[in-house]
Amino acid sequence: MIIDAHGHFTTAPKALEAWRMRQIAAVANHAGMPHPSELRIGDDELREALETNQLRQMRQRGHDLTLFSPRAIFMAHHIGDFQVSATWAAICNEVCFRAASLYPAHFAPAAMLPQSPGVDPASCIPELERCVREYGIVGVNLNPDPSGGHWTSPPLSDRHWYPLYEKLVEYDLPAMIHVSQSCNACFHTTGAHYLNADTTAFMQCLDSDLFRDFPGLRFVIPHGGGAVPYHWGRFRGLAQASGRPPLQQHLLGNVFFDTCVYHQPGIDLLTKVIPVENLLFASEMIGAVRGVDPDTGHNFDDTRRYIEAADLDPKARHLIFEGNARRVYPRLDARLKAQGR
Repeated sequence: MIIDAHGHFTTAPKALEAWRMRQIAAVANHAGMPHPSELRIGDDELREALETNQLRQMRQRGHDLTLFSPRAIFMAHHIGDFQVSATWAAICNEVCFRAASLYPAHFAPAAMLPQSPGVDPASCIPELERCVREYGIVGVNLNPDPSGGHWTSPPLSDRHWYPLYEKLVEYDLPAMIHVSQSCNACFHTTGAHYLNADTTAFMQCLDSDLFRDFPGLRFVIPHGGGAVPYHWGRFRGLAQASGRPPLQQHLLGNVFFDTCVYHQPGIDLLTKVIPVENLLFASEMIGAVRGVDPDTGHNFDDTRRYIEAADLDPKARHLIFEGNARRVYPRLDARLKAQGR
């Protein structure tokens, strides 16, 4: 089985974006907010959005299942207040759940959290609990920078985040560390902010004893870990200089990386530097890089090709394509077993 651990509903029906634009306009104009009941998306619209996009490409590329969460750039936690984020998160989580319910063999739902700058992360717990109870989510996306590129929140190692971590451990849910839209002109959202955040999140974990406090907490750092694999020697040296244990002991029981790296040399580096037990197959298709690579004639985000071309034995490929995802996402494993898979 090939499990894509990083998928967003980037092709949701246009009515979802239109409702969000009304909400954003209401924030800007201090006007009355649109009501969630005013958003109407039928099952046929969801089927069309998926059949002509994600499902079509999954079938072409031979992917079996995608972990499906709301579109990352649309989380935009910096817009409005907590209530704005809470309403928007609830809507997006429901849409992803409905999509996964229509195609349970192909999608498993993951949730965004209703984060808001300066607001206690514990405020996210009711939505987290609701999504576990009502939707059977297998994971969440955690934004380390709800301010949208200004980094006003404490680092992920700070006790500020601990109430949320306690719930993640209680429900055995991993968190993908995924920022959203950048409203800082210095940081292009997908070209800089995403990769900066991946690197920053890793360093925040390295420079802490977070996993001593939460040995059962699991983070998935996407996009191949940003600069982490390329500068592995730097991070090993920093850990050593600060008196931390070796990285494999210090972090790699809790921190995992996906394969959203869009060229063969990048995947080759990733699979040589990071232990194969810490790599999860992912493509983020259809996502930030949607074009065709003129050097290969294939889509940049067709990451299965890179894994198959890498110098890996069959056992390693199995771990990347399926085994690690089942281990890191135990609720996904239980869901698959309930389906007889």
